[in-house]
Amino acid sequence: MKLEEIQAPLNLKLVTKNTNTDREIRGGYASDLLSWVMAHAKENDLWITIQSHQNIVAVASLLNLAAIIIAENANIDDNTIEKAEQENIPIYSSDKSTYEICGILYNLLSKESG
Repeated sequence: MKLEEIQAPLNLKLVTKNTNTDREIRGGYASDLLSWVMAHAKENDLWITIQSHQNIVAVASLLNLAAIIIAENANIDDNTIEKAEQENIPIYSSDKSTYEICGILYNLLSKESG
C-alpha cells in the first residue's frame, strides 16, 4: 500500500511539501522513545509518535522510514518540517490517538496482504 492511499482513511494532513507520498508502506511502528524506534522499526515502516522535534527526522532518515505520523494534533515545530522536507520524509498530522491510528493502519495493511 502506498502512502497516498492511507491519507484519506486515516484522515491525515500532510504538513510537509514536496515530499514523496508515492512510497510503499511495509508496516507500521508506534513509539515515542527514539532509541527504541532505532532498534525496532524497519525500513519502509510508517512511524506513529507524538514526538515532533527535529530528531524524529534524523531517526526516520537513518532507518529509511516511509513517513512519520504525529498523533493527537501535537504541535510540529517549523524547523522539524523544514528538516523533513530537506530529507524527503513526509510528515502527517492527525487528531486521532496513536491507538486509533495503529488500529486503522493495521486493518488497512491486513486487507491488502490478506
